[in-house]
Amino acid sequence: MKQALVEDIEAAPTSYGSINLKRDELIAALGELDSLDEIATLRKKTGELKRLIASRDSGMLVEVESKGDFVALRRDVLNSELDQILDARTIERARYYVKRLERGVTKVRTSSINDINLNRWQESTDIITDSLWVLPKRDSTGAHLAWYWGNFIPQIPHQLMLRYTKKGDWVLDPFVGSGTTLIECRRLGRNGIGIDLNAEVANEAEKLVGQEKNRHSVRTEIVSGDARTVDAQRMLDKLRVKQVQLLIMHPPYHDIISFSDDEKDLSNAKSISQFIKMFGETLDNITPVLERGRYFGLVIGDKYSKGEWIPLGFYCMSEVLKRSYSLKSIVVKNFEETRAKRDQKQLWRYRALVGGFYIFKHEYVFIFKKK
Repeated sequence: MKQALVEDIEAAPTSYGSINLKRDELIAALGELDSLDEIATLRKKTGELKRLIASRDSGMLVEVESKGDFVALRRDVLNSELDQILDARTIERARYYVKRLERGVTKVRTSSINDINLNRWQESTDIITDSLWVLPKRDSTGAHLAWYWGNFIPQIPHQLMLRYTKKGDWVLDPFVGSGTTLIECRRLGRNGIGIDLNAEVANEAEKLVGQEKNRHSVRTEIVSGDARTVDAQRMLDKLRVKQVQLLIMHPPYHDIISFSDDEKDLSNAKSISQFIKMFGETLDNITPVLERGRYFGLVIGDKYSKGEWIPLGFYCMSEVLKRSYSLKSIVVKNFEETRAKRDQKQLWRYRALVGGFYIFKHEYVFIFKKK
């Protein structure tokens, strides 16, 4: 095997170390492994390749300024794949692992709705696939400031965009609030549209989103209006966009927090039934601009009122399912504290013991697909 194979680079943003390998050299090395007929020889050559990649003192390092065709791989995943080859008990199984690694190096396979390379899916460890999200704290980096009551944590739109959009896709948030979704759009290279009933909040959100660096040169639009009646298609037409590829909604949890004095505000609904009706009107107005076959993430929690648990999240889920959507997943997101409960843990524990209820430490992320 040739020696000039490896170029080290700094750790990737996910905090995992990465290396750049010369593509042709690596493919040639894997081709050599695939041609072997004896398991002992294949293991020996695989060990040599692994040591070659790991060594820093063998003259294998390539200058950063060097030109060439490189492939970037996660160091830990690559080592795991090489270990699988070494641990294989038969030549057939070992060569299977070699071919799989070679496919991951030579071919990119993505779905129609995201940029995840399915030939290198092991490297996507930053993408959550479990239905319980334990997120200890809110991401407060960059323009993410927790100045707005009721804003949701950036990790939610971040995860939804990674799973259900490609770079350059359009994301719509009809309850944009402080602009959390649109800030994540900028970070991930997605175009974003936000709507908010409160003009003052919309203006503040626009300023905040503008503070986030636009490295991917995406477009961001924030409109002040009622998501139940705003002409969403006309809004898209002005942007020369036919439809959006992801819909994210984080509506008020009925009257837990009052966001304005406006009677059109869902947080001012006089009853649960009126809240669900207003939420349904939002769905009817916004659903047409979501592309068929694409996804809708609804972030919503329950409430407690007059000694009774109100399953607000499931009421909203049922309302969505009356429309042209199928339910794909129900995610339960754990949270340790909210602004309303901060520094009042003992008080809430006392109230729970007296009132016979359990303290809210979760909310839902319902994932729907438009039929």
